[in-house]
Amino acid sequence: MELIDDEGRLFGAVNVVDALVVLLVIAVAVAGVALAFGGNSDTAPDTETTYATLDLGVQESYIVEAIQECDTYEPDGSSTLRVTDVHLTPQDGNARVALRVAMEGQVNDQGSVVYGGAPPRLGRSLTIATDRYEVSGQIRDVGESDALARTQQPVVISSTLAAGTAEAVTPGDEVRVAGRTTAQIEEVTTYATGNTTQRRVRAAVTLDAHRQQDGLRFGGQPLRRGQQITLPTDEYVLDGQIDHVGDGTLGETTTRTVTLRMEDVREDYADAIEPRMIERTGDTTVARVTAVDTEPSLIIATGDDGTVNVVDHPVNRDVTIRADLQVRETAAGLAFKGEQLRQGTTVVLDLGTVSVEAEVVTVER
Repeated sequence: MELIDDEGRLFGAVNVVDALVVLLVIAVAVAGVALAFGGNSDTAPDTETTYATLDLGVQESYIVEAIQECDTYEPDGSSTLRVTDVHLTPQDGNARVALRVAMEGQVNDQGSVVYGGAPPRLGRSLTIATDRYEVSGQIRDVGESDALARTQQPVVISSTLAAGTAEAVTPGDEVRVAGRTTAQIEEVTTYATGNTTQRRVRAAVTLDAHRQQDGLRFGGQPLRRGQQITLPTDEYVLDGQIDHVGDGTLGETTTRTVTLRMEDVREDYADAIEPRMIERTGDTTVARVTAVDTEPSLIIATGDDGTVNVVDHPVNRDVTIRADLQVRETAAGLAFKGEQLRQGTTVVLDLGTVSVEAEVVTVER
């Protein structure tokens, strides 16, 4: 059979022109379907998620109570922020807030996530606006974890408090912010001072700290020796100084015999110090005087003939005291009432009817 016969029909059945028209119509239809359902060759842009620590600074309590994990915010149609972790610490009577947030956005040519028109650079300011609150903060850290690097950090704090406040400081007391425990007191010792209305308090405390690039922080401040810290509980405020970081105990107690000396004190004052006098804190004896030696102070006097003589002072006395002290063995050495005990240091003994401030001459083992 011929492909096209004398009358121009394809296989003797269909006119060639008609066949071409039908094929053209089919091609146009196929192209239309392809354009409608799959003709757009552009694919959806790639998106990725990165995590950042956002420091909101000090916030009012009503704002703090509104902030929760899983809060979300969309600054534009291509970016999303989600709160993944909330860290609170007390500061200035309110709370300092640090958030860990997940930031989702398109990836730029450098491979960085673009959130709100720019990569999440350190120091960049961001705003979170939800139906309940609006806050702003700065990016302090960027990484791959959805949680803040938090550590239950033990520290030792010393403070001088009013006597009534000192008595209220008790192991197990908690510092809570917006219902979250941020610190807990583990161990406490209280000592008398030269002022009858005040007490010296040393407390071992566990802090819910978080790590930033420059180290551990709590209440917006780095955790280091000498740093001031304020811990408000429901009953009192422990406002003091960090003595140790990483040492969570006050040290084992032991007893040391020491020799103390005072010079040029009044005779009536010297006579008031007697053996068997003690200093007590609660039911604990922290100091016991075992011996007292008093002798006249020496002075240099010039005679009528111009001679220079060393003679006894008519009133003043030098006093040598031997006492047993309850001390603690710390990483820095022996400590008495929270202060280092070594030759040349000064100790204060509250012996009830008399207060003694004397220099350490010797510490026996």
